[in-house]
Amino acid sequence: MTSFPRRHRTNRLLAAAAVSGLALLAAACSSGSNSSAPSTSGGTGGTGGTSATTTGAPVTLRLGYLTNLTHAAALVGLQQGILAKNLPSNVTLQTTTYNAGPAEVTALLAGSLDAAYMGPNSAITAYTQGNKAIRIISGATSGGASFVVAPSITSAAQLKGKTVATPQLGNTQDVALRTWLSKQGLTFPGPDGGSGEVTILPEDNSTTLASFEAGTIAGAWVPEPWAARMVAEGHGHVLVNERTLWPKGLFSTTVLVVSTDFLSAHPSVVNDLLKGQLATTAYIHANPAAAQTAANTQLATITGKPLKTPELAAAWADMTFTNDPIASSILTDLVHAKAAGFKTSNIAGIFDFGPINQLLHAAGSPNLAAA
Repeated sequence: MTSFPRRHRTNRLLAAAAVSGLALLAAACSSGSNSSAPSTSGGTGGTGGTSATTTGAPVTLRLGYLTNLTHAAALVGLQQGILAKNLPSNVTLQTTTYNAGPAEVTALLAGSLDAAYMGPNSAITAYTQGNKAIRIISGATSGGASFVVAPSITSAAQLKGKTVATPQLGNTQDVALRTWLSKQGLTFPGPDGGSGEVTILPEDNSTTLASFEAGTIAGAWVPEPWAARMVAEGHGHVLVNERTLWPKGLFSTTVLVVSTDFLSAHPSVVNDLLKGQLATTAYIHANPAAAQTAANTQLATITGKPLKTPELAAAWADMTFTNDPIASSILTDLVHAKAAGFKTSNIAGIFDFGPINQLLHAAGSPNLAAA
């Protein structure tokens, strides 16, 4: 876990870059965006109210994220100090890394995290299992997930009798794989077990790469940079790039969520976290080469090993960094999860765009829409 104490002074250059970057990123907002004035949903998403931020009492913001390039907003925002710089001096930022979203869900529901970058299916799980315990307040990444298989496999039919991997049972890539296999007419064990033509093995991404290199699995549906690494180091090939399965190639891979308790208690801190998210996205768009380096440096700090330049470049090119969570794809994810046998429920209310829309409105940029 890493702690980042805050400076009180606002970096004017960063603030200016964030505002100008919002205009640049307007095109990255969903086609369902509108330019109407923002509103606060449920009375919890605004910047008003009294919190420890306004009173000066110490606040700790516990933020989770995954050690994947699809979480570049967290990687770059932390490495460049952008997230911390947008928090006031009385707020301490603590971060914890995870291999996959379900572990973050457990931490959120246990009260160990206040906010997290996570996949949409994990966000759905946290919302439904936690009795509306979280809200999606921003997007972060679209794209960056693929099904990489052994060179000898060129069709779905060749997967019969094979074992393939996903990062964790019920995570975003796990649901994507199950959805695709079903559409190919292939059977597989359900979330509660059973048998099928294809075996799905949940395991850590690093273990998946080793298993693939050893030939004990036939492939895996994984996020970047693991797809690029399986191609470069494991000599596999992409059987399915998930972009090809979505309208205009856009689908949510990473969103920013916050616990409803923290949002209610510290709306100003959430507002400042969103300022950091917007500024980080603006930085990534304005400085792609520097952003790649920053993300790789942060990954190396966590894992002890940086990505090779070709792998980094290949993975980066497959992602779009956007503050839009692409709500329509998340609603489709819910349908996919239910069809795959996971317990789901109504997610009406999972989106709270009140805070981010106030910031977008102030910058003259289109609002995000929940559908």
